[in-house]
Amino acid sequence: MFRFLRRRNAEAPDNAETAEPVDVHAEAADRATRFWQRWDHLLPEIASALGDSVPQRIESLVAEALAEVHPNLTFAIEHGEKAVYALVISAQADPGLRPYTDAWRAAAPAADTLWEYHDSVPPVPDPTEVTVNLRGEKYPLADVRVVAQVYEAEGLVDVAVYHPGFSGLEENARRALTFLPLDATLGERLAADRLGRVETAELEPEGAIGLLELRELVRELDRTASAPTES
Repeated sequence: MFRFLRRRNAEAPDNAETAEPVDVHAEAADRATRFWQRWDHLLPEIASALGDSVPQRIESLVAEALAEVHPNLTFAIEHGEKAVYALVISAQADPGLRPYTDAWRAAAPAADTLWEYHDSVPPVPDPTEVTVNLRGEKYPLADVRVVAQVYEAEGLVDVAVYHPGFSGLEENARRALTFLPLDATLGERLAADRLGRVETAELEPEGAIGLLELRELVRELDRTASAPTES
C-alpha cells in the first residue's frame, strides 16, 4: 500500500470557531481503546475471511471500526514482516491525524506470530527490487536516481527524483512515479517528517544517488535531528 506523501489538510467545519475545545489526545486514546475492543471481537471473522482468501469480505467491517478512530484514516491488511499478517493504518502524512495514529499504536496488542501492527506505511526491505506497474508498463525502482539537498538546521531534505521512464508518462503518472519510490524507500512517517520539497527531474541530474543511499542519508539526518540536545 503506497500513497502520496503530501495531501491538503481537510477544511475546518463551518462551526469550528464556536466548537468547544476538545482534548484531542484524550479523545484519540478513548477511540483507540474502542477500536481494539471491536478488533478483538472481529478477529474470528477476519481470520475466517483471510483463511478463505476473501479479504474483501471483512474490508467494510475494518473500515467502519477504523472510521471511529478518525474518518480520514486508511488501512491495509498485508503480509507481515515477522508475523503472517500486518494491519497497517495510514494518516497519509496529515500531521493533524498524528495523535490518532499514535494513540492507536499505543493501545495496540503486542505483536505475535499471526499479527503485527503499523501506524504508518513501512518501507519495503529493498526498494531496488520493486517494479512499479503504471499504465500497463513496468518501471524498476532500481533505475531511480535522486539528488538530495540536506538542510541540517531544519532537519529536512529536498529531493529531485529521476527515472528514465518519465519521458513516456503523462503528468499524473510521472508524479506517481516520483513519490512511490520515496514511500517505498523511507516509509510514510520518515518521508513525511524529513522530506521537504519533492520535485521531478526530467533529465538525470549530476551527483545523483540511488534509493538505498537516500535511505541511509535520511535515516542519519533523522537520528541527528531527533537526538536530545545538551542543556
